[in-house]
Order: sequence, then structure tokens, then C-alpha cells
Amino acid sequence: MGKRQPEGPPPAPAVQRIRLRYTKRGRLRFTSHRDFQRAFERALRRAEVPMAYSAGFTPHPKVSYANAAPTGTGSEAEYLEIALTEPRDPERLRALLDESMPAGLDIVDAVEARASGLADRLTASVWELRLDGVGPEDARRAVDAFNAAPAVEVQRRTKNGVRTFDARSAVVMLESAETHSSPPDAGAGSTGAADAALLTGPTDHPCAILRLVVRHVTPAVRPDDVLSGLRAVADLAPPVPAAVTRLAQGLLDEETGTVTDPLAPDREAAVTEPQSAGATAAATAPA
Repeated sequence: MGKRQPEGPPPAPAVQRIRLRYTKRGRLRFTSHRDFQRAFERALRRAEVPMAYSAGFTPHPKVSYANAAPTGTGSEAEYLEIALTEPRDPERLRALLDESMPAGLDIVDAVEARASGLADRLTASVWELRLDGVGPEDARRAVDAFNAAPAVEVQRRTKNGVRTFDARSAVVMLESAETHSSPPDAGAGSTGAADAALLTGPTDHPCAILRLVVRHVTPAVRPDDVLSGLRAVADLAPPVPAAVTRLAQGLLDEETGTVTDPLAPDREAAVTEPQSAGATAAATAPA
């Protein structure tokens, strides 16, 4: 017997790819990646985005997610790519999608894909760790001990059992940043006073702030692995769970140790390449 084939015409081909940056802020940091996927697919339908679909008996919208942050961590720099069957102006599309998403899951940037794969540009992340109840001097001593160690072995429980690996080799930079005696006001990259109090507990004691740049390696080294390393080398144990936020992710500049914007190559290519006729029409069409 021949192989079964779905009935009806094949799905329309993709003619444009859009790359988006989105955030997880406030209480929405506790949403899982699956929760975000469901919210985003609902937003695609509400905004009537002309999505390209996969072939087969169970077609699904062509959305590629890249290196999602763990559940419980905030982020200012999550990325995904969508494929469209009709060209759209990236900024107008971003605004429509952002209006259709819950507050805290915000679509903040959009570019047309014009350069190499997005996932290849996500080689490192910048993280902020708020350690409520930890004094600045204790944090600095722990950071110095971690940076001085040639290797810091930590353990993580996985579906295949407990795994031991080096958390030090992937860390490009770890430093103690500006400290606060109480959570910051609400704003970009912040949970807001009420949410921060929920995450970090009382505000009448010290709070150390750590900044971390870590390479994306296998196995992945996450902020909680670095916290386990700080506990191992300096017995640093915050009295409440750390509030963790990804501030950026992108290509690592090995000379400076900084992380660059992964959407910059697409923006630069858009300046040097002529815009397609379809995209121009879409950008100038009335709403």
C-alpha cells in the first residue's frame, strides 16, 4: 500500500521570516515555556497573522523558539522566529502581537530575517542575580573565590539521574554590582516593588546584586548552577531564592567579554539590501 497523504492542497509556502524579541516580567516570569507558546499562538490568531504551516496530518504554525529561559526567571531578551505566507511590516506586526499578549509577556523588537540563522548568534547570556539577605561584602568574597577557582564542580538532578559538571569554565564574567537595601521601582528589567517583595521577601535587610556573563555550552550552565558553585567555594547561601533576570543574550565578543545584539546583522542587512516589492507594499498599505 502507498503511503497515506493528507487530503487537500499543500500548505502555502513561506515568503518572509520575522525575528522577534520578547520579555518575561513581573509575575509572568513564573510562566513555563509551554505557557508562553500557548499565549503566543493565541496572539497570532487574534492579530490575524498570515502564518505558514507545516505539512502533514497535524499542521502547526512555523514558529522557531531559541534558548528559552528557565521557568521562574525573568528575561529582557527571549527570541523566536515566525514564517509568514504574506509579507508584513515588522514593526506593525510587533505592535499587533504585543497588544494581543498578556502584560509582562511583551513583544519589544522585530526585524525581517535577512542574515544567517538566529540560533547561531545566541552564544552567551548576561544575567542579573538579586540575593536578598546577603551582604555586599559576603557577596564580593564569594565572587572572588569563584573567579579564583580553576574549576567549580556542581551537581544537577536530571531525568537520567544526578550529573556532575564544571560550572566555572562557562563563566566569562562574574562580579558584584550595585547593591540595594530594597527592591527597585517598577520599570524595564524590573519586577516592580510589589513583585520584588513577593520574590525576595522583606526589604529591611541587605540585597546583593551579581552580574553574570555565561557561555551557552553543553551541558548548559544556568544561574542556579553558579549559585550552587558559590555555595561550594564560599558557603554563600541566600536565605530566600534568588530573583534571576536575563538582561541580554547574543554573540559573545571574546575580546571585551560583552554580549552583542543578535538582531543587529538583520538590521544592517536591511539597510544595504533593497526592500522587496511585497514588503514595501505591506509597509505602506493603510491599516
